[in-house]
Amino acid sequence: MLETLLIRSRATPSEPPRRRGATSLGPERDRFGVLKGVLAAVPWLQVGMGAVIVLLAALVPWGTGKVLGAMDQQILAVDVKGDFVGDSRVAIERAAGDWIGKSYFATDLSDIKESLERRPWVESAAVRRVWPDRLVIDIREKKPLAYWTDGRLVSRTGELFAPSNPEVAGRLPRLAGPDERVRDVINMARTMSDRLVARGLGFSGLALEHRGAWTLQLANGIEVVLGRDQVEQRFERFITVYENRLAARSDEVSRVDARYTNGVAVKWKAVETASSPKS
Repeated sequence: MLETLLIRSRATPSEPPRRRGATSLGPERDRFGVLKGVLAAVPWLQVGMGAVIVLLAALVPWGTGKVLGAMDQQILAVDVKGDFVGDSRVAIERAAGDWIGKSYFATDLSDIKESLERRPWVESAAVRRVWPDRLVIDIREKKPLAYWTDGRLVSRTGELFAPSNPEVAGRLPRLAGPDERVRDVINMARTMSDRLVARGLGFSGLALEHRGAWTLQLANGIEVVLGRDQVEQRFERFITVYENRLAARSDEVSRVDARYTNGVAVKWKAVETASSPKS
């Protein structure tokens, strides 16, 4: 009886058997598993490439500065190119000499350009570097169209400028008028000049008074008064009268007033009579 009970007691599983010396690792295994999953999900290749790119981006400015600093030289020569009439190559080289000895890379070329373009004759200046120590400057001068009021010059682009040597422009027409009307004077002068040249007459000058009256000057010295109104019609009337009545005696004409409705008034040159001395 006792034996039977003991057997039953041994066979009845009251508690699960526990291994000697064993401990439970469930929670730790779960934590390591999550960590491994997170690490496995990270795109390490992209992260590494991003880190390299950031590092290179930080090193490029530093490296570039070091390279440029090692390569930098002083400006030792300036070459000036261009066709010169009013200014001179030597004078521009002397003006650009202020940059001799300056840093090749640190020198601001726009400063040189602005400085040169303040010279009266300079229309534009292009400045470039030539390695290792040279500047090249291309100059384009203003092209004078005519002499303007008070001895100034007006360029073909309609810009007024006052060089110290306007006479080097040579023989040019003389235009005059208010400064703010310079383009009006130029346009009228071009129109009249074309019409005169087509008829074998030379254009010498044109003046616009402040009150709006126009006066034309021919190359043969004849002055033509056109007034303020109907200027183009009066100019055409003068052309007609000149060709029909005055061309043959142009050397006797001093002034023509075309402000009349149906004709013109002519002022003749004074006739000088020379008397021979009595013997």
